[in-house]
Amino acid sequence: MKDHPGLIKRLAVMLYDGMLLFGMLFFASLLAMTLVDEPANIANYLWYRLYLVGICYLYFAYAWTRTGQTLGLKTWKLRVQQPDGKNITWAQSLIRFVGAIISWLVVGLGFLWILFDKDNKAWHDYLSKTEIVKVEK
Repeated sequence: MKDHPGLIKRLAVMLYDGMLLFGMLFFASLLAMTLVDEPANIANYLWYRLYLVGICYLYFAYAWTRTGQTLGLKTWKLRVQQPDGKNITWAQSLIRFVGAIISWLVVGLGFLWILFDKDNKAWHDYLSKTEIVKVEK
């Protein structure tokens, strides 16, 4: 039986990764602001919003497909993987990323699902056919 982490540990990972992403997005925004005439209005540009979402996706997808661990997952000794233990694919990472956004947009219900699921899985785990497991030494 696999050991899937609960909601509290996942929230800790999200907080850790969120702090890292904040710094990345800050510097990405500084770079983008050099490309526009009125930097104060940059948030009005659709390309800018898509650029930031793209950076977030690349942060997660690169780590998930390469090692299965973002820095947050690594810190908490967790790993995203396919049920057979292999690294997830880029297609699965996209489904997982979009699914996680949807899980938050519905007032976090996709994540709260973990509290009621026998395998501690969120909606995006099921949608992407992936899982988060504890890493053994």
